[in-house]
Amino acid sequence: MISLLNSSKGKFMVNNVYVAGLGCISALGCGVGKQIESLVSGESGIVPLTLFETMHEVVAGEVALSNTELSEMLGLSPGKEYSRTTLLGLTAAKEALEDSGLNPSEHRIGLISATSVGGMDVSEQFYREYLPDNRRGRLRQLIGHDCGASTQFIYDHLGLNSFCTTINTACSSANNAIMLGTRMIKAGMLDAVIAGGTDALCRFTVNGFSSLGILDSKNCRPFDATREGLNLGEGAGYLLLVSEKIMSVKRYSRVAGYSNANDAFHQTASSASGEGAYMAMSGAIEMSNIDKCDIGYINVHGTGTPNNDSSEAIAMKRLFGDKIPPYSSTKGFTGHTLGAAGGIESLFTVLSVYGGYIWPNLNFSEMMDECDVPPQTTLKRGVHIRSAMTNSFGFGGNCTTLIFDKV
Repeated sequence: MISLLNSSKGKFMVNNVYVAGLGCISALGCGVGKQIESLVSGESGIVPLTLFETMHEVVAGEVALSNTELSEMLGLSPGKEYSRTTLLGLTAAKEALEDSGLNPSEHRIGLISATSVGGMDVSEQFYREYLPDNRRGRLRQLIGHDCGASTQFIYDHLGLNSFCTTINTACSSANNAIMLGTRMIKAGMLDAVIAGGTDALCRFTVNGFSSLGILDSKNCRPFDATREGLNLGEGAGYLLLVSEKIMSVKRYSRVAGYSNANDAFHQTASSASGEGAYMAMSGAIEMSNIDKCDIGYINVHGTGTPNNDSSEAIAMKRLFGDKIPPYSSTKGFTGHTLGAAGGIESLFTVLSVYGGYIWPNLNFSEMMDECDVPPQTTLKRGVHIRSAMTNSFGFGGNCTTLIFDKV
């Protein structure tokens, strides 16, 4: 590992950090192009769950590729077992690195990856064999259980040699990864960072969210008065962040502002006043040195649960008054991808700034009492968006907002 403290490059501070590469896989398909295609066509990736058997009646945002297909697509060694979280993450991170055109041997490129379930899908396979008979089960299936295992594998496979770490702050994880990556580049510690998150569907997640009573058996309806809960999803999304000193890359957008806040209200619920969301959004605006009226689009957290959407709507109304910018939740397309959500939705937000898109909020029909401004329900193209905001709010009140500027 290259020393982050003793490098001569680390002595110089960086003012601007840009997004120079994008990589994504979700229920909408594999690759950034497939994401745009489905978002533009309004085609949701939410389907009845088929990856594994469950007693719960749920629909989810599945990636329509098996682990074997993902392994073959990545050219990994046949016969070895990889967690689905690792496979999804490597697919997206590899695309982001290739999109940037950067060579890890020529730049200090780090990896900051978020995940909330790690290798749980493979661990579940082990325990289904082991618990009935402790002579069965392969212990090597537990090697990838730790959240950091997927990060380390991706880091090694991509040939990176500067820095890697894993973040788990529940559903705000990937936004926090992007924030940390930006800060490290600004501090001169790295030249570039692949930052985002990856998470796979598994029984543990489905059972856990079902026990909370917040899963909807139908397609989720963010910010709708009839909303009943969220749809889980899986996937991975990464941004390749670069220092302003790297000139030989495309620049999709600039990371203009970021803020993390915690209202410490409840283990799993947002406060009725939206305090954490308000602090995160207002903090990001303050840091970016832009006027809040310059925000042209908000990719909201918008899970479709009664609690989250009410809290987020109240926070937006508190911050923007009667001038709430166009906003939408894209979870009606992908499902809630948990630790990967911030990576995927930050990527969608960067595409909004870069390509002039305002994505539609699917399945909306009835205004809720907490907000008198409806979400954007149809695709808008060719919109000049100077700045766009994306929110990710996690259990425990961990709220993170990012702002991306046009370049």
